[in-house]
Amino acid sequence: MARKKIDHALLGAAFVIIIIGLVALLSASNSESQRNLEKVYGYFAHQIFWGIGLGLVAGFITYKIPYKKFRTFALPILLVSVFFLILVFIPSLSLEVSGARRWINVFGFSFQPSEFAKLSVIIYLAAWLEARHSNVKRFSAGLIPFLIIVGITGGLIILQPDIGTFAVLALISASLFFVSGAGILHMGMLGILGATLLFLLIKLEPYRMARLISLLDNSKDPFGISYQINQAMLAIGSGGLLGIGLGKSVQGGIFLPESMKDSIFAVWAQELGFLGVALLIAVFLFFAFKGFRIAKNAKDRFGKLLACGITCWIVIQAFINIGSMIGLLPLTGIPLPFVSYGGSSMVATMAGLGILLNISKHT
Repeated sequence: MARKKIDHALLGAAFVIIIIGLVALLSASNSESQRNLEKVYGYFAHQIFWGIGLGLVAGFITYKIPYKKFRTFALPILLVSVFFLILVFIPSLSLEVSGARRWINVFGFSFQPSEFAKLSVIIYLAAWLEARHSNVKRFSAGLIPFLIIVGITGGLIILQPDIGTFAVLALISASLFFVSGAGILHMGMLGILGATLLFLLIKLEPYRMARLISLLDNSKDPFGISYQINQAMLAIGSGGLLGIGLGKSVQGGIFLPESMKDSIFAVWAQELGFLGVALLIAVFLFFAFKGFRIAKNAKDRFGKLLACGITCWIVIQAFINIGSMIGLLPLTGIPLPFVSYGGSSMVATMAGLGILLNISKHT
């Protein structure tokens, strides 16, 4: 296999987004860090060490391992991921936050298995779809096993519950299924099944219906279910063309819920304005272009599917997050890749980046 240099442009784009995230976090976390940790830069330091620091280690490891090795260990990687998704339902090993169990907590160290589950499913589906290339269009050998694979992992995520992460996982999986050569009829069936499942999930929990109603009319319950989207819209709208200046976000410091996590885009928009938003979106689009180009030029089918899946993961998640902040999609609670506060998300995403750069060496 011919070996070339890595795609430095892709790496540069990722680090530009990481720097943007650190700048936004520095502003968004100060007040909360002072209240909770009695340190102004407590969360900022935590993100650098436990998020970016461990992420660099994870990314370096996945970069150094020849990417074809992941095909060999695809099933064990998936099984380990499923095992940790099951562990979150054991009270003595997990944390319950706002009625949801999404975190494993052992000896004071906590992480979110669903973040790593997305990467493990991508690796397994890339290997599975490559091996069954000739059977992908068949109903019994293609669509049904695909639904079982995604259903097991996705079902455990739904039970946490974490519908936003499940939606990202489902979209990534469907994208890989389509790229691998699935028939239009089967894709249509997936769309109908997904819409039906979404309808049932909304009907089962009143707060999900309330979020959908707030998307259509954010004047409903302005101090309840619509509060976060209203504060996000106020932050984004007040940013204007050039923003109000770094460190001056009023919503981010006081009013905006989850300002360090899934709402961090609104903080960046308020402080840097339209031009700052345009820069961030442009870098994500450039990242998508480079990622899909790596997938297109990969020398083997596994590399193509793996690169496509990782690129879809980062880009789909980014634009779902941004879409929810500007009122185009319901609030989901998923992080903005490379930007939002959170060690699990950062480490998993940078591990995926390492694999993508690994594949780029051999295009």
